[in-house]
Amino acid sequence: MRYLFIYIIVSILVAGCQSAATSENNIPLLIAEADTIVVVPLEDTTILKPYNSLTYSKTELLRAAPGTKSVLFNAAGNRLYAMNLEGMSVYEFDQPSRKVLREFKFSPTKGTGWDYATDKPIPSYEEKPVEACFSHDDKFLWVSLHNADGIVPIRIDSLQANVPPGEFATYRKKNQSLKKMRVIYPGTKNVDSFYVPLIKTGKTPKIISRTENSGHLLVSNWHSYNVSVLETDISTFPYAKVVSIVPVPSIPRGIVVDDKTNRSYVAIMGGASITVINNTVWMKEGELQVASNPRHIVMDTSGHIFVSYNKLAKIACLDAESGKTLFTASTHAQPRTIILSKNKRFIFVTCYNSDFVEVFKIKDKSFEKVISLPCKGHPVGVDVFEDDEKLEAWVCSYSNGSISVFTFKKQ
Repeated sequence: MRYLFIYIIVSILVAGCQSAATSENNIPLLIAEADTIVVVPLEDTTILKPYNSLTYSKTELLRAAPGTKSVLFNAAGNRLYAMNLEGMSVYEFDQPSRKVLREFKFSPTKGTGWDYATDKPIPSYEEKPVEACFSHDDKFLWVSLHNADGIVPIRIDSLQANVPPGEFATYRKKNQSLKKMRVIYPGTKNVDSFYVPLIKTGKTPKIISRTENSGHLLVSNWHSYNVSVLETDISTFPYAKVVSIVPVPSIPRGIVVDDKTNRSYVAIMGGASITVINNTVWMKEGELQVASNPRHIVMDTSGHIFVSYNKLAKIACLDAESGKTLFTASTHAQPRTIILSKNKRFIFVTCYNSDFVEVFKIKDKSFEKVISLPCKGHPVGVDVFEDDEKLEAWVCSYSNGSISVFTFKKQ
């Protein structure tokens, strides 16, 4: 916001001019230190040109790892992180080259997983990444581990800031649970290793969301029927602690934080409601009654919530204050993750069981379908990269371990 304010002031001062000067591109620094790469992200202050339509251009297929569950761009848009549940790893992709720069690989320990087809526990491993969230200017990548009952913070800006192997015993004496990681650099023999703290939240953690100032994190715990609220403190190991547990009516999944109203909204996938949390006291404020099986939710800047209804094969636009459904659209089977374009005018939907990705334009009173694109391998996660000329939707498919990059021209 500070940079936007500066931009507005400068624009006023040069209002008489017919054209504005363009600034140099923000190019992140790659600094080699020993056997590691330190990514120094620069804040993205680019203001994109307005656009009203998207035209499909091409699809690229990238190799990921088994069971890729979610993808997440950093703020600058130059790095994408893929959470590989079955691969027990996180891939760091370079957006321009499409190459994997680093693989963050967990060391497996035996645990108990969950078979969603039979609805029964199964033998598995603890270190299975599900979702992720950045905080503190992209220095911390918080990752939920499906079978470890908690989340881990990874310092990706400087690997030396994580717990070195030589200090493992010190932290274990403090009864701090740790997870071992190796960092592999494809095409080289270089390997780094370190430990990250496991912060217990609840059984089968899924979505992680944060407040705008990175002061708090919220985690939806699938089998605990609750949401953990964590207060962060990056000066003190393990960098966050649970300060509140908010019970919810049934299985929680998606979370969106509204810093304007100091509320958070949690999709109750096991029911037909959205739980509203008061962020001032971190307690449940109420329930919005919605259609059955809401999975993922996102929010624009005008008080509208967008929801994917997994079983109903629909997406909806809701009024956040009242919960009233404003309009809906049908999708292919099992819509999962949804994401808004940067201008909040388009919504991207991954349709898991039907192997499609769909794009809708958001109008004042309706969704207008732009395109449906085939995407093999059960697409589940999506995030977008944009510049002035194009938009890229990076979609991960769970069953074939791939990432499809759908490119659209802006007009």
